[in-house]
Order: sequence, then structure tokens, then C-alpha cells
Amino acid sequence: MKRTRQTSGMVVDIVNRRVFPARIEVNDDGLIAAMHHEDRPDPGYILPGFVDAHVHVESSMLCPTAFARAAVCRGTLAAVIDPHEIANVLGVPGVEFMVAECGRSPFHFAVGAPSCVPATPFDSAGAVLDGDAVAKLLARKEISHLSEMMNVPGVLTGDKEVAAKLAAARRAGKPIDGHAPGLEGAPLHQYIQAGISTDHECLSLAEAREKAALGMHILLRQGSAARSFQELLPLVQHYPDQCMFCSDDKHPDDLLQGHIDELVRMAVAAGYDLFDVLRAASLNPARHYNIALGLLQAGQPADWIEVDNLQDFRVQRSVLAGEVVAEQGTPRLALEEPLHRPNHFCLRPVNAAQFRIQARPGDCRVIGVREGELVTDALACRPTVVNGEVIADPRRDLLKLAVFNRYAATPAPALALVAGLGLQQGALASSVAHDSHHLICAGTDDALMAQAANAVIAQGGGLAAVDGNGELSLIPLPVAGLMTAGSCEQAAEEYRLVTERARACGCRLLAPFMALSFLALPVIPALKLTDRGLFDASGFAPVDLWLEP
Repeated sequence: MKRTRQTSGMVVDIVNRRVFPARIEVNDDGLIAAMHHEDRPDPGYILPGFVDAHVHVESSMLCPTAFARAAVCRGTLAAVIDPHEIANVLGVPGVEFMVAECGRSPFHFAVGAPSCVPATPFDSAGAVLDGDAVAKLLARKEISHLSEMMNVPGVLTGDKEVAAKLAAARRAGKPIDGHAPGLEGAPLHQYIQAGISTDHECLSLAEAREKAALGMHILLRQGSAARSFQELLPLVQHYPDQCMFCSDDKHPDDLLQGHIDELVRMAVAAGYDLFDVLRAASLNPARHYNIALGLLQAGQPADWIEVDNLQDFRVQRSVLAGEVVAEQGTPRLALEEPLHRPNHFCLRPVNAAQFRIQARPGDCRVIGVREGELVTDALACRPTVVNGEVIADPRRDLLKLAVFNRYAATPAPALALVAGLGLQQGALASSVAHDSHHLICAGTDDALMAQAANAVIAQGGGLAAVDGNGELSLIPLPVAGLMTAGSCEQAAEEYRLVTERARACGCRLLAPFMALSFLALPVIPALKLTDRGLFDASGFAPVDLWLEP
């Protein structure tokens, strides 16, 4: 990388809400030594780097150094990360792996202590983070906050373990992130009074306004699966100091195309105040999470991005501590191999017989997939039955869905039906299945489902798509069954191929594997499938596949 001793342009000072021509001088310590008025500045604008205010790096299928290498090309210089996914697989060692990997990059990572491992008592994670473990993590200087508290019932009922984690964060003086879709009224007040200060799961603008009025910071999200940014955007006008932008989950192909820069572009194009938008994209999360990101003030780290104009925000250069880390879309950070490749994958090969569902009289519950949302519908229908067995019926858009506990050698799968994936033939399988990351598989045929599942098992994790002819596409995920060891470009190409195979099978969802992965998440309504069976996330209780006749 090369050091920038000085740069010239129109400085966008989001702290003092002004734009002025200046020459920035950088000292040997990578700090801004001075900013001088410039009569004839170079073309372009200099502004603070963007911050992804909440993201699970593991969902990019990249290790942190590879994620940073891709993100800086889009002008993102910091990210508030929740290593919840790897913690569910490996526990504290998984968090420590992420902390170590983050420390190898000049990128600003604010690493949270996962609050809900496992996500609920009704799921089987690969590890448990109890109150003592979370308190020890929060005591570490590398840990900036307590990550999203998804156990809303635990907060409201005063669950002992939940209360201990919240108390540990308060003692440490570190922010507590929330996760409370649909919560309102008196329960919301109680949730906030526990010290929870953010939410990225608002289901409507009205809900976001209620939460913001009570002092919560609202994260406007645009990820590969959940895309509520446009609906919540009016909040920026009324609560500019409480808004932040985030992706939550971003697949590698999407990360190459756009990140927080895309959200800034959308918000400015919609007519929102430039400084309000940039504060949400940078200053607000930097201050809330105490990130040491330079904000273009003298004496601060020489962190900034240079863009061509304030409409398109095409990033020309990204700078961290005075070093150019990306230029004209090309990363200047070295591609680092991860320190090691930890994993926890015990599942042995499965067979087609394990996907059989014995028919019973009456209707059964069906998970309904919604495009672009993590929320699912709780549907019911009379299944298609042949020779006493429930079969997938792609003509009715009814597929089989299975979840195998990957931390056990020979488990019986949990089975259900799903509508909305749209497969006409073939099967999809993934070891990315929020939040416990078991093996999840959906398909039109038991044998093809077994083939897809076994392809993932053979790699110790990955994503697989098998078409009706048995042709396979696969992306291996050797790090915890969640991440590759390579670059974003490599992962994006492998992901493109496996997604194309899924689409060739008939799936028309924008992100088929992202949608599949969230069908196992039992903390977002309405109906999900864990390794233990169907779970009603609205009533927060397990339910049977079959409805009472």
C-alpha cells in the first residue's frame, strides 16, 4: 500500500455540516496533521468512510480480511459485526477466531459479544454462551458491544441468563443491540428499559417511528435477503441522529456490486438531506459504537473516501490511516489466508429414506416464503399423498424441507413442507442455516435431496444445488461450514454458479440460498423449522407438522 501525504478536493465535513475546498496533510502516524483552505482543489469530494452498522460477516461467506478487502472498494471503512453465526458453531473459540482475524486488517471492525447462543432453548446449537462467557467477552477491549438480543420473551420475563448478559453489558458501559420485530406498546417500553438501544428488525415505518420516539436507534437494512430500507427511509428526515444504515447479511456477489454506498445513493436520490444521510451512513454508528474511525477532523486518523460527485458516490479511492486501501475499484489490501480453518461438523452421509413423511388424515402446516423478507407465513393445506406418503408437489409449489443436526453423527431429520421457493425440479442444501447452522435441505425429490445434502456433508459445509438430472454445483465452506478461505471475487463466482443451478431448477427468488438459510431461524415469525421440528415464532413454541383434524 502507498501512503498519502496529502490530498486535495472538496471536503464534506459531516460533523459541522459543511462542504469546503481543502488540502489535507497526513503525518507519519497516519493522523490528519492539518487541513488548509485550497483555492483550486482537485476534482472530487472527500468524505468520511461508510459504516455498516450491523452485519454478520460470516453471511458474506468470507473471512474478515477478505470481507474488508471487498468492502473498502465500496467506500465502507468500518463495520459493526456480530459473530453470532460462528459462535453458534464453535462457541467462544469462534468469537476469538473472528477477533484475531479482524485484528489482521486496518479496517475498523467493532466486534460484538453474541447474546443468544443458541438463539432459543428450542434449537440445538454447536455451543452455548452463558452469562459468564458473555461477561468475560464483554470485559475484553476488543469487544465493543453486546450483539442483538433476540430473546425478547427472556427480556420481558426476566430470564436469569438474559438478565445476566444485559447487566454485564451495562457494567462494561457498552451498547446493547436489539432484535424485536413487531414489538410495541408496554412490552417495547420494558425492552428498552433493559438498556437495549438499537433495532434493525422493524417490520413497518409505524413501528420504527414508535421505537425512535422512545429513543432507540433504528438501523435501516438492505441486505441480500431482508430489504426494508426504502420503507423505513422517511425516518431519516424525522430522526436523523438516530438512524444508521446496515446490511445485516450480504452475499459475496452483492458485496461486489454495492454496500452502504448504494444506500447513500438511494437516499440522496430520494431527496433526503445530504448531511442527514451521511451521518446515518458514518457518524451515527461511529459514535454509538465508539469506533476509532476518522471523521475528517484534525488530529484524527486519516481515514476517508474520495468520490466523483455527491449524487453517484462512485468511490475513487479509500484511505485508512493515510494508506490507500482501494483505488478505482481495486483493493490494495493483501489477500490473507485465515490463520486456521476451525470447524464443527459431525453429520455423516444421509439417504433418501430419511426424507419420507408418513401421511396422516387432514391438513398440515406449511412454511410460506416471502421474497425479500425474513418473515415467513404460517400456511396450511392438504398435502399430496402417494402410497401413504407425503410427497413434494412442485405443481402446487409444495416442496419438502429437512433440517439435520450437523453436530450429531446420525440424527433423524426434522421434516416439513415449504411453499414459495418455486423449485420445479432438483434440490438445494446448505450448512448456512440461521442460527444454529445445521444442514438444511429443500427439494422436489427425496433422492435428489439426499444427493445435495451429501455433497455438503462431504465438504464439511457449503452450499449445493442439484438439478433434476443429478447435475451438481457446489461452493465449499471449510471455515466453520460458513466461510471460504479465499477472496470475495472467487466466492462470488462460485456462488453465482450454484445460484444459477438453483434458478435452472425453477427457483426465481432473488437470493435462493439466503432465503433457504432463514427458514431455520426460530426468532423471526411466523413458522420455521429447527432440527427439533416446526417452531411457531409468533407464539414462541414448537408445533406439530399436522393440524388437529
